[in-house]
Amino acid sequence: MGSAEFNVPLIIRGRLIEDAELEFGGRGGDVRFSTADVRKHLGELVLRAPSALEDLYCLSFGELLDFMSELGSRLVLERNPHLEAAFELSRRTSGLTDELLRNVYRSLPRLLERRYLETMIERSVGVRALEGWVEERLPNGARVAVRAFGARSVHIVAGNNPGVSALTLARVALTRSDAIIKSPSNDPLTANALVRTMVEMAPTHPITRHLSVAYWKGGDAAIEEPLYQPQNIEKIVAWGGLASVRHITRYIQPGIDLITLDPKLSSTIIAAEAFRDEPTMREVAERLAHDVGAGNQEGCVNARVVYIQTGTDEAGLARANRFGQLLLEAIGALPAHVSGPAKRLERELAEELEAVRLASDEHRVFGGGRGGAVIVSQSSEPVDFARLLTNRVANLVPVDDLETPIRSVNAYTQTIGIYPEALKERIRDRLAFHGAQRLVSLGYASNAGVMSLAGPQDAIEPLRRMCRWIIDESSAPELQPLAGRLPPVAAAGPTGATK
Repeated sequence: MGSAEFNVPLIIRGRLIEDAELEFGGRGGDVRFSTADVRKHLGELVLRAPSALEDLYCLSFGELLDFMSELGSRLVLERNPHLEAAFELSRRTSGLTDELLRNVYRSLPRLLERRYLETMIERSVGVRALEGWVEERLPNGARVAVRAFGARSVHIVAGNNPGVSALTLARVALTRSDAIIKSPSNDPLTANALVRTMVEMAPTHPITRHLSVAYWKGGDAAIEEPLYQPQNIEKIVAWGGLASVRHITRYIQPGIDLITLDPKLSSTIIAAEAFRDEPTMREVAERLAHDVGAGNQEGCVNARVVYIQTGTDEAGLARANRFGQLLLEAIGALPAHVSGPAKRLERELAEELEAVRLASDEHRVFGGGRGGAVIVSQSSEPVDFARLLTNRVANLVPVDDLETPIRSVNAYTQTIGIYPEALKERIRDRLAFHGAQRLVSLGYASNAGVMSLAGPQDAIEPLRRMCRWIIDESSAPELQPLAGRLPPVAAAGPTGATK
């Protein structure tokens, strides 16, 4: 296996297996990496006895926070050789520029700050439910106690942002879960680097002993068939598209809960107030540029199709085209740690863009190439290749009223940036009915301070879904007689009155 440039160790519950038995190619480049053959280690990888989670329950929530905060302090890129190796490999496989990627790796410690972790849990599961049984007395006299328990899980993480691996570790540790993390081919080392740092920090700590990181090619039945069984795991958390999730569904059966965090398409709604004068248009263009270009449009949260209420008459199209010019300028002015020229252009998108530029009277194209582009529709129809938009390419769609963008929303719509702010409250219920999942102020779609993943994601609450919610019911015969001691329910009359 001598041609592989990187070795990706298999990590099983605090133990490193650095055998270079198999070789794989990373997405987005010609880089190759080697790793151990997971098929040989399936017996060690799974936690067959659920009772083995008990050691995590000897730790208080405060001790879990202490451990994760300490891990965060060790994730300084320039002082962590494992992270440096992950960064070097990601430079070759990621669609992010080096400056963007470096900034993301440097931000990893912030995801594990104590205050962030406390907020994440309190706003989702609740510390009380993780620490013990939360009791409540019901009107009928019964006493009910509920507690959130961790689960044995597999996490198939996304590779478009290294932060996903850090977020996954936090979610697993704080819910007291056992996890096998499957690394993606376009980022096979980040989760590995985080857990390897954990192993060096405290190899026998219960959190370390309940984490494993492995790479295998998705769809390998020799691994997934025996792994995805209810006696081994209870939850599968899958980040990824239809192709990467479809093969997993064949293993879903009673006892296994599939939690999908699948790719979405985000959009924008900008009302007429944005186009009242040139200074306002420039300000709005700058805010929109952040939603389009942040992270080089690699995320689900990025704006792609943007509905602008400029009108569709001659004057309206002139405003739309002028706004397209301003948006392209604003995208080009974004600082390097936020956005930059694409490392490589997606071939299919480049071909569609050139075809529109040369042969369509229904569109105007500003820009192009690695610097990004803005396609301005000359009607109220988005381009038919909207799902391909990336590399800092946006489609502006002029409309006469806001009914068109509202009705365009569906279950695949994740984030919607809205301007002005007052518009959000007026239309948010209707957007939710149509399928929208997250509404933000224009310019803040990718802002980590606002989009703390402490709350819902993709219209579900992943942390609550990751837990097993157990209920203990206590009834006292003197308050709640046995059913056999109660008379039968009387029949109701035509108007609901009993006879």
